[in-house]
Amino acid sequence: MAVPPEEAERRCRRALMEAWVGRETAAFRLPPSRLALDPADAIRLAHDGRLVNLRLVSIADAEARGIEAVRQDRATYDLPPGDPRAASLTRAVVFGAPDAVLLDLPQLTEDQPAHRPLVAAHAVPWPGETAVFRSPSTDGFELLTTFGSRARIGTLVSDFFAGPTSRFDLGNSLVVELLTGTLESVTDLTLFGGANALAVETASGVWEIVQAGAAELLAPGRYRLTRLLRGQRGTEGAMGNPAPAGVRVVVLDDSLATLPIAEADLGIPWNWRIGPASRPVSDETYVAQAFTPTGTGLRPFSVAHVEQPWRMPRSPGDLTIRWTRRSRALAADSWSGLEVPLGEELEAYEVEILDGATVKRVLSANTTSAVYTSAQQTADWGAPLAPGDTLDIRIYQLSALVGRGAPKTVTLTL
Repeated sequence: MAVPPEEAERRCRRALMEAWVGRETAAFRLPPSRLALDPADAIRLAHDGRLVNLRLVSIADAEARGIEAVRQDRATYDLPPGDPRAASLTRAVVFGAPDAVLLDLPQLTEDQPAHRPLVAAHAVPWPGETAVFRSPSTDGFELLTTFGSRARIGTLVSDFFAGPTSRFDLGNSLVVELLTGTLESVTDLTLFGGANALAVETASGVWEIVQAGAAELLAPGRYRLTRLLRGQRGTEGAMGNPAPAGVRVVVLDDSLATLPIAEADLGIPWNWRIGPASRPVSDETYVAQAFTPTGTGLRPFSVAHVEQPWRMPRSPGDLTIRWTRRSRALAADSWSGLEVPLGEELEAYEVEILDGATVKRVLSANTTSAVYTSAQQTADWGAPLAPGDTLDIRIYQLSALVGRGAPKTVTLTL
């Protein structure tokens, strides 16, 4: 129904007044002789020494006529029109190409399959629904998914350097500038529950997941984040490449969409087009990207707590190297379990014996220890290693799906 704005305003005010006056209702009975009354008739009821204007709502005929009525006011229907409003033409909404980021990250939530990457997009104005197309070539794009939430994307204002892991980083600060959205400080308990998580891109293109306990507003959209937890979800290896100013930062929340790809799609250099779902994929509002999903969520974390080697008493000269297993499973983040779940089909490791950048030998193990025998030491170094010598090693946990996991490189002193 189309009416002038002045008439629409009058009808709205009348509806409000009807609702207000109609709070008073009445119910009574009349003899069958009052057949002339019908629903919607307006009457006056003498009650308690005053006349009340009512409108009949319903009538139930039986031995007596059951009447239900509601209060009404004549002035409600004599309201003047609203103030005149100037007519204006509808402005055409022009969409531009969005800022889109494709992220290959570790698994963040239980409802997100570990091998699937994420997509984040930002645009002003927001088109309401964003489509993601892909193709193995430069044509023949097929729709993969759509999503409707605008992500909080920004850039790094100043360089971000490496810091400690497994404890708070109180020395570094993360200064970011968001295109839209806000950040706020959270308690430690909320932080440990996963709040204020951000993906920070490094110079090499890999992402470090950082959590921030304190957020200070410096300027509109610009925040200084402190009390940091670094290298979350096994991304501590990304800190080997400092993040320079100008790289992208993405707030990890529910606005990110999961790309529904199969494990067979991993490793394929797909071409992607992302833009407003209301436009065809060939439209200029679509942004094109090349992205190869690698299944980072399937990659085992690096091992921890590599112990100094000790010599086996029954085998003189043999060295035993021990470490502690980590798990990429989300259930591993629990204080009640005796041991973290494996997260892989089989438990397997490879230990590289290093001579600078050269790999001298690779040891295989099915437990969290490996033996570097005296004969192997002699073959690699000309003689068994002696007390005071150092040994550079690199340890990988293996995955049946993606092979080697994140490396752990340490220098051991005998």
